[in-house]
Amino acid sequence: MTHRQRLTMIAVTVIAALGLGFAGAGPASAAPRAAAAAPPVTALATPVTGTADNGSFAGTFTPTTFTTQGDKVLATGVLTGTVSDVSGAPIGEVTRTVSMPVTVAAVTCQVLNLVLGPLHLDLLGLVVDLNQVHLVITAVQAAGNLLGNLLCAITHLLDGTPTAGGLAALLNAILALLGQL
Repeated sequence: MTHRQRLTMIAVTVIAALGLGFAGAGPASAAPRAAAAAPPVTALATPVTGTADNGSFAGTFTPTTFTTQGDKVLATGVLTGTVSDVSGAPIGEVTRTVSMPVTVAAVTCQVLNLVLGPLHLDLLGLVVDLNQVHLVITAVQAAGNLLGNLLCAITHLLDGTPTAGGLAALLNAILALLGQL
């Protein structure tokens, strides 16, 4: 394996390990897998960088389609960029179609939004004046946020359960719409 091939493999492995972050989507129903990949929508190009002991990679990943594998959503797209040695001198260009897992970014749920108007109490000579109070409690759903996960789950009890297929279908529809612009 040449030095260039090794750097390319390191870059692709690092990128695949990092995955991509996409905002969470609401409930959706399962949908069939897309038949053909759409042309890349360059507005969705995500910068990708990586380093190794013997060089670095800098480029972009542009998703073309979303698919499912079990209960996971995968983004398939075009990875383009430059592989450089330790001194920063370019040693090769990369243009490959790759698939990587999509991770859902932290989701927030509004648990309580309470607005109390101004209050004036006169209790046997004790006067209490209170201006407007606006109390907002938001739960953040993410790994390790036990209370946030629990409160978001309770908040969405009556919603449908999102599926990987439904999320992939929704993301493909968005890509198709952006491709028409």
